[in-house]
Amino acid sequence: MSRGPVPSGERRGWGEDDEGCSILHLDMDAFFASVEVARRPELRGRPVIVGGENRSVVLAATYPARAYGVHSAMPMSQARRLCPQAVVVPPDHAAYRTASRAVMGVLGEVTALVEQVSVDEAFLDVSGARRRLGRPTRIAALLRERVQAEVGLTCSVGIAATKHVAKLASGLAKPDGVLLVPRAATVELLHSLPVGALWGVGARTQEALARWGITTVAELAEQDLAVVQRAVGTVAGAHLHDLAWGRDPRPVVPDRTEKSVGAETTFDVDTADLAWVAAQVLPLADRCAEHLRRRGMVARTVCLKVRTADLRTLTRSRTLSVPTDVARTVYLAARELLAAAELDGQAVRLVGVRVEGLAPAGSRQLTLEEAVDGDGTARRRAEEAMDEVRRRFGPRSVGAATGLPAPIVPSTTAHGVGDLS
Repeated sequence: MSRGPVPSGERRGWGEDDEGCSILHLDMDAFFASVEVARRPELRGRPVIVGGENRSVVLAATYPARAYGVHSAMPMSQARRLCPQAVVVPPDHAAYRTASRAVMGVLGEVTALVEQVSVDEAFLDVSGARRRLGRPTRIAALLRERVQAEVGLTCSVGIAATKHVAKLASGLAKPDGVLLVPRAATVELLHSLPVGALWGVGARTQEALARWGITTVAELAEQDLAVVQRAVGTVAGAHLHDLAWGRDPRPVVPDRTEKSVGAETTFDVDTADLAWVAAQVLPLADRCAEHLRRRGMVARTVCLKVRTADLRTLTRSRTLSVPTDVARTVYLAARELLAAAELDGQAVRLVGVRVEGLAPAGSRQLTLEEAVDGDGTARRRAEEAMDEVRRRFGPRSVGAATGLPAPIVPSTTAHGVGDLS
């Protein structure tokens, strides 16, 4: 895919035929890294990597760092070998959330039909805004100008008749560009791409399709539907076959509801000390609960993720009797899941906590324990007080500890403090 700006209408000689192209996909450029550079102007133009130290992974990298082959999800050790002169910055998720809210606020002033799909990207349906603001390319220019002026960050925008093609177009326009794909050019664009460019096609799906000789979108489109379904499954095969021909009826759905919230950490050194691992579950549970309270949500299910030294990943979950947004409740459930995990004697490399089954906080009921605990809200009020301290003094100013029981799993070896970034 293109690494440079692609002005609207220049790719493949496409013109300004925007008939029916009312879907925009706005994607921030190297979002986490760009936020850090905006906060530290002295880093502008330099290779910057956002992530932890040692065995953590790259969360984001500026384009100068990407020129050396650094990309998100790459092990930090590999990124440092590829670009030893890079400046490594620890992540500040509170700053990223603040920037994200500012960007989404700009989008919401253009159209009410905004579907945020992650912290740094969103779909917009601007069909109702054309009379007021002009053609989609003009609206895209307006969005980019306002995000730059008000948030200090650049973004790329794809314009198309469907969500899938708009998302492809924003990727092709990066960084800091706009690309319009007219409806008539949709199939031409799609059939010029490898099959991995399709939305939802990961490494395993690529491998499954390759076994049937399908490596490009054109080959997928021309292949018999039954063959594609045998390769990847009935539902997925039909969906991918439709995408390959530009068929994607999915509308922009505003107020997209989060389905889960999670946090995880990779340790500097593998450890068999399960008591120490359980202690690392506490701040992860606290981060999940704080996120729930900030969004006015509660969770029904607690999930634990453990990756062992042999790179085996285990996931376990427990459904609570009553939805919660309290760190202590999340921690207790995750701690018990850890105690029951079958690790086969393997040391632990990574641990994560995720809460699912989210619902509005108004659906929350008091547990029996809370009902007999004075007014039933003391512990939750303590956690809300910590939330306020974090808002005023930063996310690392206070953490959960008091009132939380010690781990129930036995300690086997001594261990130092790990990377909790």
